[in-house]
Amino acid sequence: MDTLATLLAAHREGRRTPSETVRETYRKIADHHDSAIFITLRPEAELLAEAAALEAAGAGDLPLYGIPVAIKDNIDVAGVPTTAACPEFAYVPVADATVVARLRAAGALVIGKTNLDQFATGLVGTRSPYGIPRNAFNAKLVPGGSSSGSASAVSAGIVPIALGTDTAGSGRVPAMLQNIVGVKPSLGLVPNTGLVPACRTLDCISVFALTVDDAMAALEVMAGFDPSDAYSRDLPLGTLGSLKRTPRLGFLPEDQREFFGDVDAAAAYEAALARFRDLGAELVPFDYAPFAECARLLYEGPWVTERWIAAQPLLTTHPDAVHPVTRAITEPGG
Repeated sequence: MDTLATLLAAHREGRRTPSETVRETYRKIADHHDSAIFITLRPEAELLAEAAALEAAGAGDLPLYGIPVAIKDNIDVAGVPTTAACPEFAYVPVADATVVARLRAAGALVIGKTNLDQFATGLVGTRSPYGIPRNAFNAKLVPGGSSSGSASAVSAGIVPIALGTDTAGSGRVPAMLQNIVGVKPSLGLVPNTGLVPACRTLDCISVFALTVDDAMAALEVMAGFDPSDAYSRDLPLGTLGSLKRTPRLGFLPEDQREFFGDVDAAAAYEAALARFRDLGAELVPFDYAPFAECARLLYEGPWVTERWIAAQPLLTTHPDAVHPVTRAITEPGG
């Protein structure tokens, strides 16, 4: 698969043009045969025109020169519908989200908007009227959510970078299920202007990539204070470190593991622990109970009200337009 780094090098060295990469990207989409990955795919001709403009401008020094990216469909792209996976909610923004504008200014080419669990509520990737994206790593598994389409687009090798969001795991669970990198930035590091809120005080725009270095390259472009976002903070991005020679990995004691009767999952967990031990890792048990209590606040506590506020106009006027599971999660906050 083409990573961001390999594509960028090919563009800069003249072994490949951004226009050729655009054509290859649309060929991959056609060959992959999964219409549920994208809710809206921009016309190839538009992308070819943008790629040609980059080439004519001699923009090879841009950090994302000619890199195709996909955007989760709760993040605004000017002129492209934002649906949050709810047709009745859809609108067409006149401006890019701050992060999209920064990606474009860095030379990225936005090919389309990806599918998601409706209103970014869910971790499975199956709650969308636009279908269920296929898990590109293992078709027997759900794609993960809520950023299902973005994860599938990267895992399938269609794009090297895609944006998701992460409030309670939506940018990491799909990455785990599809064998790619998912990064949730620190709160406020990446501006949320132009994002449909799920839980405003916890939302983060996240990155999916094939490598950690690629994710870092995208974050370097996206991060930075934005005065139009009340939650934006002027934070240092930091640098990549290296793993210790003997990494320490936490694991759950048996009495805190929940597999809901799935004996295969329980066996896979034990096998993974054994594999990590064989690789030389130090395994350390930890008490998961405080984390579970914190997680419950997202669905049983005050943060549910934030979810309700975000969806309240639609819940009030067109409640049947909202997925039944999303309604069941959100309505108690009203």
